[in-house]
Amino acid sequence: MIIYGKQVCLYALEKHPDTVSTVYVAKKGILPQKLFHQFHDKIKFLEEKWAQSMSKGGNHQGLLLEISELEQPFLSDVKREDFIVILDGLTDVGNIGAIVRSAYALGADAVIATGVKQLNFEAIARTSSGALLDMPFLLIPNILDVCNELHQVGFKLYGAAMEGEAVQSMEFERKRALILGSEGKGLSKKAQGKIDHLISIEMKHAFDSLNVSAAAAILIHRMGYAVK
Repeated sequence: MIIYGKQVCLYALEKHPDTVSTVYVAKKGILPQKLFHQFHDKIKFLEEKWAQSMSKGGNHQGLLLEISELEQPFLSDVKREDFIVILDGLTDVGNIGAIVRSAYALGADAVIATGVKQLNFEAIARTSSGALLDMPFLLIPNILDVCNELHQVGFKLYGAAMEGEAVQSMEFERKRALILGSEGKGLSKKAQGKIDHLISIEMKHAFDSLNVSAAAAILIHRMGYAVK
């Protein structure tokens, strides 16, 4: 797959060099000297019009990579972990990428996207600043399948909702999953029927909600430490 943008591409080159098949350079001096020498045999120089075409008009910043397709882990393997983040119908790649980045940085073990049949993984890799390349990420359309499987191995499911209990005052089970609904629709009815506890973020000022990726970072951080 093709990823572009300086930050995500440099991350892939430094952290996952074996996945890189071609380095496309459209801006002189964009690569640090060390990486230029390391990937010299894989570098192809592009004119701006071709770089724009490959990035489909996106801001490539002069650097694009062709890397291996992402391999999704099996749910059977993810179920052995302790802390999972579940996306319930989220489609915005900016929000998904930001959540993946926070989940990886703050210690969640995996992210599962549900309620959708396909996602633009190239865009998510970019908006996650490369964290998607390291974060176990699954796409499973039916959230009921995910919830049922997790319940069978002892997970408690915590859903983010305005009417939930304040996360600041809670402790969480060791095997736990955070379910985040879309900004427009919130938690789906399917998810609501499977959730064990609703949780929320107590606000200091009268304000209705936070962006889903900002809320996710706060909840993931709290759930990462406040474990029974």
